[in-house]
Amino acid sequence: MTPEDLAAVGLRLEIEGPVATVTLDRPDVRNAQTPAMWLALGEIGRTLPDDVRVVVVTGEGETFSAGLDRAMLDPSTSGEESVIGLLSLSDEEMAARIEEFQRGFTWLRDPRFVSIAKVRGYAIGAGFQLALSCDLRVVADDAKFSMKESALGLVPDLTGTKPLVEHVGYARALEICATARVVPADEALRIGLATAAVPAADLDSAVTDLVAALVAPMPGVVPETKAMLQGAADRDLDEQRRLEREAQVRRFRAVAAAFV
Repeated sequence: MTPEDLAAVGLRLEIEGPVATVTLDRPDVRNAQTPAMWLALGEIGRTLPDDVRVVVVTGEGETFSAGLDRAMLDPSTSGEESVIGLLSLSDEEMAARIEEFQRGFTWLRDPRFVSIAKVRGYAIGAGFQLALSCDLRVVADDAKFSMKESALGLVPDLTGTKPLVEHVGYARALEICATARVVPADEALRIGLATAAVPAADLDSAVTDLVAALVAPMPGVVPETKAMLQGAADRDLDEQRRLEREAQVRRFRAVAAAFV
């Protein structure tokens, strides 16, 4: 997609060497999200250059994302800009459409790179799920998370439920989703939602330092590590040992080739 195409749905993409930064750029509505934005995010993931090693996702201004743009629930809003328009579809068509929206989130788990959510202010609903889609979350001390879907009579459907359970456990995830309460930055750090919480003035430098640390290793090391760790909790020890051996063989070969 061109920069103009992305701007039309409230997104910016900047690529500098091995680092891509995706910015939700609708500060006038606190970076509220739309289906068109989700489709564009999926396209960014599909076309991202292979040499990108870190993806940073952030919001313009003082809020990461206030979640779904409420205008998308207005019956007068039509086309792919409408969520309420899903009701005109069959159950199978509606599920297929939601699956397309989910691709705007799932690409951030790709083992080729490490994804970082840089969160200041509110991360609500779809904003919370976008942050959860990233591997790491570095947050300002004013960050506030909330899974607001239950307040609308809905469930989280943008792939946030699995990482939420993985990070905080079933009981806490259920409580957070069912009550739609706000989780502040200090609690997010304590329960494992946030990788780090820093003063708002230090957020940019904290993420810059983390990005530098992630691109420092030899290319290929971090993707191998990420792929090996993904799903490790669901594998038995023998299977995990096998994956470690196979990954290490590839790394030995790559290191040796670099010195030839």
